[in-house]
Amino acid sequence: MSVTVRPIESKTDVMKFIKSQWNFYKGDPNFVPPLIMDREKLLNKQKNPFYQHAEMQLFLAEENGTVVGRIAAIINHNHNKTHNDKIGFFGFFECVHNQQVANQLFDVACAWLRERGMTDVRGPMNPSINDECSFLVDGFTSPPVMLMAYNPPYYAALAEGYGFHKEMDMYAYYLRQENFRSEKMQRLVGMLEQRSKVKIRQMDFKNKAQFNRDVAALKKIYDEAWEHNWGSIRFTEAEFDFLANDLKQIAEPALALIAEIDGEVIGFGLALPDINQCLIHNKNGGILGGVWHLLTKKKKINLCRIIALGVLPEHRKSGIETILYNYIGTNAQKLNNMNGEASWILETNDMMNRGLQQTMHGERYKTYRIYQKPL
Repeated sequence: MSVTVRPIESKTDVMKFIKSQWNFYKGDPNFVPPLIMDREKLLNKQKNPFYQHAEMQLFLAEENGTVVGRIAAIINHNHNKTHNDKIGFFGFFECVHNQQVANQLFDVACAWLRERGMTDVRGPMNPSINDECSFLVDGFTSPPVMLMAYNPPYYAALAEGYGFHKEMDMYAYYLRQENFRSEKMQRLVGMLEQRSKVKIRQMDFKNKAQFNRDVAALKKIYDEAWEHNWGSIRFTEAEFDFLANDLKQIAEPALALIAEIDGEVIGFGLALPDINQCLIHNKNGGILGGVWHLLTKKKKINLCRIIALGVLPEHRKSGIETILYNYIGTNAQKLNNMNGEASWILETNDMMNRGLQQTMHGERYKTYRIYQKPL
């Protein structure tokens, strides 16, 4: 193949970068087309506060004017300050099934990072660990749930063929109502609630002042609960607000829960209806089609994704996490008998993996992988 790889900057090329994603999923029934408007916002260096502390360069690989691959090279300065390293990232990777083309893409991204003093490259991050990240390496038989990665099975082989090695695996668990809501689970939750004196309430999306107070409390808990997780980076205030305002548009109050003890917020659980069940029908990624499918199909959604669940460290061994999971499951059952996906869970998080498998009888049904190599 006679392929050229070039850096891009113009709005026209960025749109070409976004729309090229469809080239790699023709005939794939599990591909969920992203909303083009959402991708524009994600990549917009003026609107997305991520780029206040990060740099990114997009590249397109073309053969006779046809896009055959794409990649982004990313430097997240907050990550490197937090972890005291010089790791660069790649993301938004798409490629035809051709090792030579993949090598050319990885070459330009690695060169860009090396020129800026990075010593290792990790990915994929789209554009950070707080967004979609990783390659799916196991579990290709069903569509991804919202905000989870999806890719052809051969992407992992392309990365490994270039010399990347596994850095971390992350798991997704499928939780079925009939297994999750067992009598044993209900007895355990009742005992834990009585012992901890915790109260669970829904977030109030209509009361702006209360919503802002809850968001501030959630950010504090997120920072403390995730502080020691592998690869974790604190959200800036602007980033957290940016995300909260986005998720508010699709959130269901019954699945956005606050845990309090004596009036103090000590934990939260957030699950979101899997709107990918609607968007999978929006083949061109247009906003009007996306809105139409959401309006006409949202009531049929039968799956939610437990996207975040955190408890302050001093309350972590009191079973609050189990109580929150149970309330989410109970409310999801009332909504549309929804099953759940808990994702993603680090392979090293023994306590969470054990609880999902043994207490909640979750089925580990998808595996995601983040790769790394020295530059």
